[in-house]
Amino acid sequence: MDTDKKETTDLAKADAGETALQVAPPSPLMGIIAAASTDGNVDADKLMKLLEANERYEQNEARKAYHVAMAAFKANPPKIIKDKDNKQYGSKYASLPNVTDTISSALSEHGLSASWKTNQKENGWPEVTCFITHIYGHSESTALSAPPDDSGAKNAIQKIKSTITYLEQITLLALTGLATYDEVDDDGNGAGNGAKGPPEPTEEEQKALDAMCDCMVDSVPEGLVLDRERVKVVTHAIAGGYSDGTKSPESCAKYIIEEIKKNDNWPDAVCKKP
Repeated sequence: MDTDKKETTDLAKADAGETALQVAPPSPLMGIIAAASTDGNVDADKLMKLLEANERYEQNEARKAYHVAMAAFKANPPKIIKDKDNKQYGSKYASLPNVTDTISSALSEHGLSASWKTNQKENGWPEVTCFITHIYGHSESTALSAPPDDSGAKNAIQKIKSTITYLEQITLLALTGLATYDEVDDDGNGAGNGAKGPPEPTEEEQKALDAMCDCMVDSVPEGLVLDRERVKVVTHAIAGGYSDGTKSPESCAKYIIEEIKKNDNWPDAVCKKP
């Protein structure tokens, strides 16, 4: 038990150099498997069951190591500074390189790394899946899709690139639990070249958002609170806009929650600690 505690502590405190040299501790089942493989009395079926049990053990240990590392990461999260100016709107926003470099550097200190996979859905919308992977092999992901960004004078490729840039930023922030609307500014000018937030809802849309959030509150696990600004960002990314109030807030809330759960990211995508 003391050895397990030490491994957990070492993992949480490891710096970037130490983390790069870490390897998963050997499974206690490997000695049994090695002995069984040379024992003529152990048939292939029993050996296969031992190998399967060892695989489950290693997967579980990797999963626990991932969550320990993420807990350490969130205990001292990086501060993302808005580094770009939007001269047209007189506002600032955090660029994608700034967000990814800041978060990736902090993740690496705990043996974690981020990556993305892009896809195009049948309706033509770009879809981005963000993965965070621990050096022991466990990985978790979240995916979001949105329509091509048609703000400004963009050609077809630029519209898709703009949306992908925005989704890469939002999925990384959501998966690490760092996203708040104030941290990544929204100037109401679409995704743009700097991966800015979604446009501000109209008065009627805001009322519909508030009503939808009220319906989500009961689904929030104990110890967390609903981040309404994050709900706004995720809703726009999933639905490509906001409800105008013609649909019931209950049905809208159910739809958004179900879409988030498809990517195993409920409640992290829209909840935070008080």
